[in-house]
This record gives sequence, structure tokens and C-alpha cells, in this order.
Amino acid sequence: MSGAGRSSAADRQAAAEYRIEDLAHASGATVRTIRAYQDRGLLPTPERRGRANVYRDTHLTRLRQIADLLDRGYTLASIKELLDAWDTGRGLGGVLGLVAEVHGPWTDEQADRITREELNLKFGGTSDDEAVAEAVELGVLEPIPGRDGEFLVPSPQELAVAVELHAAGVPLGAISGHLRELRGQVEQIASRFLEFTTEHVFARYLGHRPPTDSDAAEAAAMVRRLRPLAQQTVDAELARAMRTFATRHLHHHLGADTPLGAGSPSLAPQSVDLPAGTIRAVQQLVGPDKVSAFVAAATEREVQTRTLDALTSFTGKASQVAQTD
Repeated sequence: MSGAGRSSAADRQAAAEYRIEDLAHASGATVRTIRAYQDRGLLPTPERRGRANVYRDTHLTRLRQIADLLDRGYTLASIKELLDAWDTGRGLGGVLGLVAEVHGPWTDEQADRITREELNLKFGGTSDDEAVAEAVELGVLEPIPGRDGEFLVPSPQELAVAVELHAAGVPLGAISGHLRELRGQVEQIASRFLEFTTEHVFARYLGHRPPTDSDAAEAAAMVRRLRPLAQQTVDAELARAMRTFATRHLHHHLGADTPLGAGSPSLAPQSVDLPAGTIRAVQQLVGPDKVSAFVAAATEREVQTRTLDALTSFTGKASQVAQTD
């Protein structure tokens, strides 16, 4: 193509004009949404030509930016701040880089696909619609639009664990219930780790709304540095806790006189006196024949809770050590 031809094409592209209906079609937004964005000051004022508004590629680009930021979890109010910063020359590059870093994958695991038939075979060859629906609700499986009976598996490792547990005799309902409980505990760890790092690491980057390009770029680099710390610490602490509790459970079921191995502490059963009022309350709650089981379960839950608290505290200390390094 000649230079004149290229210039002509570029001029036509630069001079592209849209009616609001055309802009809606090109951007994927509705006419009503475009007008709402105009009212909120998210879109530049269109050119008035006679009785019609004329939009250009700058409006299309802005609509696509807004859609991208909404997909990343920003509110319209936050988007307004970001776009105002862009319009005043402060730039969005660093901020969008930070957003991309936070929204990027936090694991090296690759998603996989599975058909309903393959799923049935993995779980003994039987079809369980209720279990599949619960797996979809938990996000273990994600239906693929337009592919009936085919699912995306975000974490093949998580599905493999469920397969092994089921093969070992654990009912699917129990596996789902355990995952729900575990997810709540892990989310608590993640929340506390985030609070800790925000207070001690990221607070200095949050003094500007939005942060400057340099601050955002530095914060993105820090996210990359700290990202693996939470998982590494949880892995180490989980291994330690599993060994401790597995040893105690084995000793409990084999008997007090069974050797635990070199260096293992003695865990002889102990009798604990409870107030009579407490015993009566437990009897009324679970029945007289289930008092011991209830007390044992309550004690175990308290131990697990304190272990979780110790784990999250250790996670925060590990992050602080990494920061000083």
C-alpha cells in the first residue's frame, strides 16, 4: 500500500464517528449505560452536531477502559478517580500494572477440562447430580458455556484430592462440607496476612489516591516478592501440625502403652473434672450418652483454633523477616 493510501486509512480511523447506537454496538455497552456514564462524568462530552451527539474513538477507548476496570473489581467511584488522574496527566500505567499483578494467578497450577462422563468415572462410575451441583457452587467445577456436560477445573489438584478421599471411603457430602470449613479457615489466614502486609509494607504506597506511577510500580514488585510467602509458611506449618496431630490421634487409637517412637512425648490419657452445671448443660444439649464425645470434640476444636491463631501470627512474622531481607 502506498504512503498516501496508509495516511488516508489512518485519517479515516482517526476521524471515526459514532452515533450513540453505533458506539453501544462497538463497545458492548448499552445506550442507557453510555448515557449514565456521561451523567457521572466518566465519558468526555460528545460533540453536538445539529440534534445529534457525535462520539469518536476516544469514547470507545474510554468505554473499554471502564469495562476492564469493572471486571477487575473496581467501583464506578474508584474508576472516576483513576480516569480523572489519567485526564490530568498522572497516568494509569503503574496503577493498571499493580491491578494486573494482584489479579494475576497466585499459583503455577494450570486449569484443566473434564467431561461429565470422565467425572463420573473418577468417582466410581456413578452419576451424582447433587454432588456436581455442589462442586459447581464451590467453584471446584465451572460449567463451560456452549459445551453441555463439560467443565473447567480451576484446580486439578483440589479435584484429585476429592477423588482420593472418595476412593478411601469418604462420602461426597462429607468432602464438600470439609472443603467449606477449610475454605473459611484459609480465608481467615489470607485476610490476616493481607492486613498485616498492608499495615507494615503497603501502607506507604497508599498515601495517594490513586498512587503515582512509581509508587504503583514499586508496590507491584513488592506483591511479586511477597506472593509466595503465605503459601510457603502455610505449607511448613501445616506439615508440622499434621505430624503433631497425627501422632496424637494414632496414640489415642492404639492405646496409651503403645510406643510413639524415639523422642515422642508421653500422651497418657488424663481425667479432667468438669463442674456439675457444665455436665448437666451438655447432657441437656446432646444427651447423657454423648457427653464424652461432645467434650472431646469441643476440646479438639479449641486446639485447632489456637493452632490457626499461632499459624497466622507466624505468617505475619515471616513476612516481616522477608521485608527486612
